Amino acid sequence: MTASSGYRRALTIAGSDSGGGAGIQADLKTFAALGCYGMSAMTALTAQNTLGVQAIHPVPPAFITAQIDSVFSDIGADATKVGMVHSVPAIAAVAAGLRVHHAANVVVDPVMVATSGDPLLEPDALDMLRDVLVPAATVLTPNFPEAAMLLDVDDVQSDIDDACRALADLGADAVLIKGGHASSEQSVDVLYLSDSQHFTRFDAPRINTDNTHGTGDTLSSAIAAHLARGAAIADAVADAKAYVTQALQAGANRPLGAGHGPVHHFYDVWDD
Repeated sequence: MTASSGYRRALTIAGSDSGGGAGIQADLKTFAALGCYGMSAMTALTAQNTLGVQAIHPVPPAFITAQIDSVFSDIGADATKVGMVHSVPAIAAVAAGLRVHHAANVVVDPVMVATSGDPLLEPDALDMLRDVLVPAATVLTPNFPEAAMLLDVDDVQSDIDDACRALADLGADAVLIKGGHASSEQSVDVLYLSDSQHFTRFDAPRINTDNTHGTGDTLSSAIAAHLARGAAIADAVADAKAYVTQALQAGANRPLGAGHGPVHHFYDVWDD
């Protein structure tokens, strides 16, 4: 990795979203909004809009490796976000790339299902994701269904603390279980730091909107951006949570498409 020359560098390894609300497009918007120079290694192309995912075209694993090598060998990265990795060979390529280049500040968002409900992970890839990507995570950011799938349980909401510990036992340095799928008036995310065994809860008002497409991608890439800027994990999560809450609020009444619209990544930049 080369030394930084004034830029905070953040790499996203994820799938694309032709509709622009999630995936690499959301990650790069988030990096830019939070003061980072964003780079990308694409794992899959999706034909996608606010209504759902119409098609997925996987990127060959060798080309995933080539993209990761190109970025790290020349530019480097102060933080890396890993999102949609569709298949066993793709997961193997990403994990190898992180290991070979000694990637620091890795945020793994175990994307399995799109906001629309469309599957984004092949059924036989779950074990591989659990075994080789989770241990690479500085911060693991599953939502309730993803945490349950990783732990092979029916539900994690009854004891989120135990679920965080169990996921950390799989190798992640820190685990953030996101509460966006709950039905309470508050959206509560729970962070567990494995080294100190410390829990922190982040509360925010639940925003009543259908424009939630890409929320998980945006949160994980915001965490990566703050880690790239030198923040401690708990501070990075707090600042990322605040950013996503404001982006949700700003985009709540902005119609785009006929389904789940995006959050407003540039709410404090655009002058309407």
